Amino acid sequence: MALRKIALALLAATIMALPTTKPARAADGTAITGAFDVGPGGFQGNFNPLAATGGFTWLNLYFEPLVIYDGKLEKIEGALATKFEVSADRLSYSFTLADTKWHDGQPFTSADVKFTIETAKNGATGSVFAARLSAIKAVETPDAHTVVLRLSAPNAGLLDTLTQLMMLPQHALKDIAAETLAKNPWWSKTPIGTGPYKFSRYVTDQYVELAANDEYRGGKPVTGRIINRYFANTAAAVAALRAGEISFSYVEADDAASFKGNDAYRVIDGNSFVVNYLGFNQEAPLWKDLKVRQAVMHAINRDAIVQSLYGGAAKTANCGYVADRLQPAGLDPYAYDPEKAKQLLAEAGWDKINGDKPITLLTYYNTPQATNVLAAVQAMLSQVGINVVPRAVDTPTYNGTIYAQKPDWKQFPLVYAGLRNGPDPGGLNMGLNEKQIPPQGANFLRIRMPSVTQAFDAALNESDDARQAERYQAVCKAMNADLPWATLWVANRYGVASSKLKNFVWLPAPGGGPYAAHPEKWAVE
Repeated sequence: MALRKIALALLAATIMALPTTKPARAADGTAITGAFDVGPGGFQGNFNPLAATGGFTWLNLYFEPLVIYDGKLEKIEGALATKFEVSADRLSYSFTLADTKWHDGQPFTSADVKFTIETAKNGATGSVFAARLSAIKAVETPDAHTVVLRLSAPNAGLLDTLTQLMMLPQHALKDIAAETLAKNPWWSKTPIGTGPYKFSRYVTDQYVELAANDEYRGGKPVTGRIINRYFANTAAAVAALRAGEISFSYVEADDAASFKGNDAYRVIDGNSFVVNYLGFNQEAPLWKDLKVRQAVMHAINRDAIVQSLYGGAAKTANCGYVADRLQPAGLDPYAYDPEKAKQLLAEAGWDKINGDKPITLLTYYNTPQATNVLAAVQAMLSQVGINVVPRAVDTPTYNGTIYAQKPDWKQFPLVYAGLRNGPDPGGLNMGLNEKQIPPQGANFLRIRMPSVTQAFDAALNESDDARQAERYQAVCKAMNADLPWATLWVANRYGVASSKLKNFVWLPAPGGGPYAAHPEKWAVE
C-alpha cells in the first residue's frame, strides 16, 4: 500500500478534461462518444498510420488493412482481402481484394495496395514499417482485384505486420513528396479510407468526429457518428464516464475494480500482450558494461510492484516473453538483490561512469498508475546509487524525441516503454533487431547485439511451424543473457463500457490492435 500512495499529490493538477468544444450530434440523433485513445496506445494528433505505434483501435474505424486479427486475437482473417493464400515455401502471398470504394467514391484496387506497400517500405516517408517489409522484393498486380507479394526470404511475421498496415489511397497521396508525407496536414484534415466511418473533423486536442459511411460494404453502420474525446489522463476520462459524458474508456486496475458489480457498466479485461521494460539507449556510454544493466535488474523489486501497484494482475518477465512455451529452462531470474546490484556497479566503476548524476527516464506512460510505478523504480534504483529522473510526455512528443532525424541520446538515455510480444511473438523484432534501427524500423535504442539479431532472424526465417517456439526460446535466452532491456512485466489491461452500448467490441490489444471489432454494428440505447 505504501507504493500505491507515491505521487498521489501529482494527480490533483491533472484531473481536468481537455475538451471545451462540444461535438455535434449525428443527423440521425445517434452518436457513440468514448475516450478511445486514453492510456497506453493512444495516438492523437497527426493520425498517420504509417508512423503510428498505437491507437489502431481508433484508426481502424476509417482506415483498413488487408488482413486483421479476429475478435479474440487468435487468428488472422481477411479485411480488405476477401481471401489470402501463402505458398508452401512462404515466398509468395496472394490476396484477393474486396470490391469496395474509398470514402470519396473512387474504387479500391490493387494499385492502392502496391502504392501503400512501396510507400511503407520507403524510410523517407517516416514509416515504421520499412524494415519489417524489407523481405518483399516485388508487388505484382495481375488485375485490379489481385495482389501477389514476392519475398526474397521467408518472413514468419509478415501477416502480423500486415494487420497494422492500413491501406492508403494512391490517387490522394501520390503527388505528395515522400519527405513531406509524414507530417502532411492531409492526415488530420481530409483523410479518406475504406472503413465503416468517414473522417469528419478534428478539433485540436479536444476530439475527433467520424460520420457513418452509408456505402460500407459490410452494411450501413447502425450508429450515425463516433466521437473520440481526448482527456489529460485516465482520471479525467473516468470522471466523464461516470458522468455519462462518454460511453467507453480505458481504465486502470483500481478504477476497473470500482466499476465491478455496477449493472450500468461492463468491465473488459485481458492480457495486454505488451511487455514493459526499461530500455537502455545503446548510444549512451552509461550502459555499455553488462554489469551495469544486470545491476538495474537486481535493483528493482518487480514482484513488490506487481503485487502492490498492479494488484497481482501482471506477470514478471525475464525476457521479452512470459508464455511458458517461449521460455527455455535456465533463465536468470534476476532476483531482487540490492546488495548484488551495488557490487556489480562497483565492479563496473559506476562512480567514474556516472555516479549520482541524474539520468532522464523518458516515458509516454502518463497515467496515475505509471506515475506510481516510476516513483517506485526511481526509489529502488536510488538505493543502489543510480539516480533516474522520470519525465512523462505525450505520445507525439515521445515519438518526436526518439525518432528525431539526429536523436540526442541525452534526451532519452533510459526509457520506460512497452512493446507487443504477441499474439505473434515476432512483434518484438521491430524494437530489438539491428536491422530495425531508424529510419528503417523502431529500434530507436540503437541496439546492436549480434546474439539478439541472429536469434530473431532465425525465428522469422523459420518455415517449420513446429520449430517456431524453439526459435523464440533462443530469442528469450539471448535477451536474458545480454539485456538489451531491463524487462519488467506483462500486465493485464482494462476497459469499461456503458451497458447502453450494444455489440461493442474492445480488446486490450497491443498498440490498440487492430482487430475485427465490427464497429458498423455498434449501437447505443
